Amino acid sequence: MTQPASESQDALYGIAELAGHFGVSQRAIRFYEDKGLLSPARVGGQRVYTETDRQRLSLILRAKSIGSKLSDIRTFLDLYGQEGEGRARQLQFVIEKTAEKMAELTAKKAEIDTTLDELKVIHDGARDRLGRLSGR
Repeated sequence: MTQPASESQDALYGIAELAGHFGVSQRAIRFYEDKGLLSPARVGGQRVYTETDRQRLSLILRAKSIGSKLSDIRTFLDLYGQEGEGRARQLQFVIEKTAEKMAELTAKKAEIDTTLDELKVIHDGARDRLGRLSGR
């Protein structure tokens, strides 16, 4: 269903084509529709996705891969506006959310590092004690 590259802005995609391109199920795409994140046109009952829909799905999947909540994804997409008039607000939102996520992950990393250090001490101590027991 894809059009030649020269007509990429007018390209139309079927749900199976999008699912295959992004490696997700058709059910996942329908889920994002149900949540209002995608709004494909319908032609004879069949979902028809535009290049804009494809780009939105790409953003949705990227945001999900870094742990974004659906409500944050919706806000991000809605901030863009009809013609990109909300781009500055959208970027400010991204700055705020990524700063929050980086702080959260930095804290988790510190917890993991502490736990790994504790496990190493326990592991090494158990190996030493086992070695002494075996050396008897």
